[in-house]
Amino acid sequence: MQAQPTASAVPDDDDCLRRYAAGEQAAFARLYDRYDRSSWDFIRRMLHPADDAAAQDVHQETWIAVARAAGTFDATKARFVTWLFTIARNKLMDHLRHRSTVVRLFAEPAGDADLPDGLPADASWQPEQRFESSEAGQALVDQVSRLPRVQREAFVLFALEDLSLQEIADVSGVGVETVKSRIRYARNTLRTRLDAWRHADVRTTRR
Repeated sequence: MQAQPTASAVPDDDDCLRRYAAGEQAAFARLYDRYDRSSWDFIRRMLHPADDAAAQDVHQETWIAVARAAGTFDATKARFVTWLFTIARNKLMDHLRHRSTVVRLFAEPAGDADLPDGLPADASWQPEQRFESSEAGQALVDQVSRLPRVQREAFVLFALEDLSLQEIADVSGVGVETVKSRIRYARNTLRTRLDAWRHADVRTTRR
């Protein structure tokens, strides 16, 4: 009896990039399909106030840069997704620099260096898991968009894109302790604002 052919394994990110660098166009399409949405979401969230045209430009520039630099990727130094978000962040920085706002928007929060080490005891707390209605979900999106940019960047990469603290540090070009501080600031701010939103919503409902 003739053995049935087995399905070929789906190539991982590194393999796709190697295949593309060797000339296989379909391999790049696989990577794009995998990370198009997450890279777009990251770029879109980092551009506040809303600017879809700018987000589209940065998103396109990011993937063009990925294609051009495919042959330089070193899987021993970082995961593909870390490399991708590093490129996306660099393109965002270029965009903001052209608008002459990079110094103000990417300045360190006051007192960041004086924060105690480590994440809070409830480090697994993720507010998006507590707000499931469409209204509450929109409240969360609104509040994330109002965070200082460095805090928003760290929070989005950690809570929504699932990068590790070290990967976020690599993407952002800062130390892990600074990343922890930014996430802690962001969580504390979101917790306070979303609790206030929830209580205000309850009061309105009861009227």
